[in-house]
Amino acid sequence: MRKLTHDEIAQQRLAKERMHEIERLPIYGMLDNIRSLYNVGSMFRTSDGALVKKLFLCGYTPFPPRKEIDKTALGSTETVPWEYHRTHEECIAAIKNEGAKVCVLEHTTKSIPYFEVKKSDFPICLVVGNEISGISAEVIAAADCAIEIPMFGMKQSLNAAVAYGIALFELVRVWRSDID
Repeated sequence: MRKLTHDEIAQQRLAKERMHEIERLPIYGMLDNIRSLYNVGSMFRTSDGALVKKLFLCGYTPFPPRKEIDKTALGSTETVPWEYHRTHEECIAAIKNEGAKVCVLEHTTKSIPYFEVKKSDFPICLVVGNEISGISAEVIAAADCAIEIPMFGMKQSLNAAVAYGIALFELVRVWRSDID
């Protein structure tokens, strides 16, 4: 075994100019009042890796072009379809217009573990919230479901971008699997 070179990996990837040709997964993301530009960039990059259909940015979440976002996004702001909505209501309406269920990644009275999502829940929009206060009450009230990442240590949550990546790639696994 050996590590692949950058050139070997690049040969297996679709060119940026052809990204519009690829069929994306029925998975959307919504960033609800994320404050860190670096987290936003990281979530763009993760969304690119998962072939997210569209990323919705909402509230005071910063949006491209911003050099701090670009630093962690590494070009993915140009390959991931995205749109910004000033209000939660506009954003939720746009997601519902796509035909997706709104699924908050939050500790709620009805949250299920993130690994219990079923293929019948798709198309789905994974919502991640503010690094301190989480997802707004308005978005939780409009949600179709809630998932959470079980925590076993002292802290009750993970970094927003890390949590997004864990839950997002579980959704990818579920969608690509042969079972429901």
